[in-house]
Amino acid sequence: MPVDRLVIAIDGPSGSGKSTTARAVARRLGLSYLDTGAMYRAVAVAFLDAGVRPDDTAAVIAATSGAVIELSLDPDESWVRVNGRDVTEQIREPRTAQNVSAVSTIPECRADLVRRQRALMDADPRGCVAEGRDITTVVYPDADVRVLLTASPEARLRRRAGDMAGKLTEEQLRDQVLRRDRDDSKLVEFQTAAEGVHLLDTSDMTPAEVVDAITSLAEEAHP
Repeated sequence: MPVDRLVIAIDGPSGSGKSTTARAVARRLGLSYLDTGAMYRAVAVAFLDAGVRPDDTAAVIAATSGAVIELSLDPDESWVRVNGRDVTEQIREPRTAQNVSAVSTIPECRADLVRRQRALMDADPRGCVAEGRDITTVVYPDADVRVLLTASPEARLRRRAGDMAGKLTEEQLRDQVLRRDRDDSKLVEFQTAAEGVHLLDTSDMTPAEVVDAITSLAEEAHP
């Protein structure tokens, strides 16, 4: 890989602002952008549409290993295909969010998708900004910049409510934000910054301030 590549890994719980931040940082620095959560959601759509129960671990593993996942790495575009079918809208539906932990909490599924994520991050010679839950620790622990975004539960719920524009009930909102974090934390530690990872509490920061902070870290690491 070229020595001047820049790789930025951003982790955080739901509603911490990592997707908005990562996309904006990639756009500013001219890098590719990888939403790893979209890959888990795409598999969830695939197994649900195939009639697979979320508690059928073997079938979920088979659906993951057999899934052909394509997604945009352009921060100015957003599309996801699984097995040749566009699922860009479906991956954001409440049904998908409620069942995506069936993929993310199975070690075999995570290992499969981690391998693919690393390959996608290596695909652009300029570098990549990737966001998820285990990018700083598992997918790309050797990234030039590693950041863990956090925010208070109140701030995270408020942001997700704004993102969904009234599409979720209060119960669905709490399930999507807090329950998913609780489920995923059984397998991946994304609440505490690992050694060498910058911790950034975004509760009282504007999106622009968060982007500026990470861009500054990138400039320090890659002058």
